[in-house]
Amino acid sequence: MKKKSFLVSFIPLSFLLILIITLGNGCTKSVSPEELKSSIELKNIETRWEKKYYQPWPPKLILVPAISFKVHNIGEEPLSYVYFNGIFRFIGEKENLGDNFIAGIHGDPLMPGETSEKITLQSNFGVEGDNVTHFKNNPEWKTAEVRIFAKSKGSRYILLGEYTISKTINFEEPEPVGMEDEEKKKEKK
Repeated sequence: MKKKSFLVSFIPLSFLLILIITLGNGCTKSVSPEELKSSIELKNIETRWEKKYYQPWPPKLILVPAISFKVHNIGEEPLSYVYFNGIFRFIGEKENLGDNFIAGIHGDPLMPGETSEKITLQSNFGVEGDNVTHFKNNPEWKTAEVRIFAKSKGSRYILLGEYTISKTINFEEPEPVGMEDEEKKKEKK
């Protein structure tokens, strides 16, 4: 008797769940790659190298390439659930240095004419050196680039652009412990 009541209640619930999923998928229109590309304008683009890891002794600094931008909706429809993927590599090399995938526009849609908050993509891999000076004075420091792709709902990835990563380093090493006291003693003399 209990098995029958379970089946009687399970079948309508299963049907209802399938109906909700089917209607939910039908109510959200997928965006064509052309529509997505013609709706996105990247603004306020900044490239740089960011600190991934730092230790003062023994000296070790790992820097990763990064890019920040804002998305301006130049289309006629709201943008929602737009995912961005940045593929980083050194110029002239075939292998990727790293990548970063994020949901850039989610939750509230970006209405036509609006601009998003700043979105930052940074590589998961980078380069290692001793300190900031080591990077700045290294003649073999290669130039990196990033290719930005976007995807929304059912669309395939589209290329939004390729950008060269500047050699700006967004990291300042802290003063060594005890150096401030030595400088103060020198100033007093």
